[in-house]
Amino acid sequence: MFVTAKGHLKTWRKGKKRSAAAAAGPGAGPGPGAGHARPPAPRRPARLPMFHWGKWKKRMGASASAAKRPVFDEREDVNFDHFQILRAIGKGSFGKVCIVQKRDTEKMYAMKYMNKQQCIERDEVRNVFRELEILQEIEHVFLVNLWYSFQDEEDMFMVVDLLLGGDLRYHLQQNVQFTEETVKLYICEMALALDYLRSQHIIHRDVKPDNILLDEQGHAHLTDFNIATIIRDGERATALAGTKPYMAPEIFHSFMNGGTGYSFEVDWWSLGIMAYELLRGWRPYDIHSSNPVESLVQLFSTVSVQYSSAWSKEMVALLRKLLTVNPEHRFSRLADVQASAYLSAVVWGDVCEKKVEPGFVPNKGRLHCDPTFELEEMILESRPLHKKKKRLAKNKSRDNSKDSSQSENDYLQECLEAIQQDFVIFNREKLKKSQEQPSELTSPPEAADEAEATSLNLTMCSSVCSSSGSS
Repeated sequence: MFVTAKGHLKTWRKGKKRSAAAAAGPGAGPGPGAGHARPPAPRRPARLPMFHWGKWKKRMGASASAAKRPVFDEREDVNFDHFQILRAIGKGSFGKVCIVQKRDTEKMYAMKYMNKQQCIERDEVRNVFRELEILQEIEHVFLVNLWYSFQDEEDMFMVVDLLLGGDLRYHLQQNVQFTEETVKLYICEMALALDYLRSQHIIHRDVKPDNILLDEQGHAHLTDFNIATIIRDGERATALAGTKPYMAPEIFHSFMNGGTGYSFEVDWWSLGIMAYELLRGWRPYDIHSSNPVESLVQLFSTVSVQYSSAWSKEMVALLRKLLTVNPEHRFSRLADVQASAYLSAVVWGDVCEKKVEPGFVPNKGRLHCDPTFELEEMILESRPLHKKKKRLAKNKSRDNSKDSSQSENDYLQECLEAIQQDFVIFNREKLKKSQEQPSELTSPPEAADEAEATSLNLTMCSSVCSSSGSS
């Protein structure tokens, strides 16, 4: 359903008509060279109406519950037809994100979809497969978790947790002033997430405000494992990967000088950069994507970070340890930050269970994303998602009518077939049901629920349990 997009489109067209009428209306002179008449003041473009997410969600839930829920065969793999497309909310370099509702359970998710041909052309297939491999093996309270993955002839799909609070980059751009207490909680939640990733041998390599999503209560969740990597048994990463302003010095050193590479410490440097940016509104180092690597290697040895006098001494001390250039002396474990004076009084079990109230709670009355994503999907997208079924049927009949031996691009076809064959379909819902069944046979319902809750907390925050002395 794209009702909102149509409303936005009407507003946009009316705005264009008013602007055109104002330009050609009374007072419009013969041209810039004629006389000294004052030109008409430029009109502001029509603003898009605020999207009332709460009302829309309630309306969608009512209409969905009024209709009869479909029943899908549990033995059937999850596919595109199992979801109702509701609204486009974001896009990346080769993927897009929309809100979907699973038709049988009525649960809402975010669905990321990536065009296969574009991934092949940009040599991104390996990254997509690696992201899927990682997400299928992990689950944590402060990560954006994968629930389903599937494919069709055009796209690869990832269905993940839906977090409606927007990303931290969006809120920075909205000039939100984050308090020290708010940033303190983000550091705690991300420390738990990074410690869990370390236990799974994963370096994220792209921790930044753009990849931290807030839920409706304001808790932080790490997303986007597109350039994450797995290292085991003392291995070191060596690739120049990440977003330059947030990349640790040892990544640039490794690229320039070779050496031993880098490890989990790089994610904690990025956490320090992000925390500084949230507090101050800009980053501690003036680094941009256009900066050559050679200049950055020199920058870290010559420029010192300036900390605000308004921040507490304990916060500054923690940031100094996260932003230590030498990774051997940098805070890079949960135990390190737990031992800091600034976080010594934190009850980590409460943080893990989301019992600590965030200082910043996103406005529940609106959707925290750029509304033009929906307009682009409706107006500019050559292959919109809501017309996929009809398009695929047309393509299938066209393919059957032509001689396959006359294919114009054999290499592309081979790559598409390889993706079709190697893509791994995933269903966490089915996985959880299969894990619950044996305990249901041996335990009464109350005991099973209690055991499940205990198991979930242990899985999500096992690192906290081993560090309970600091809570």
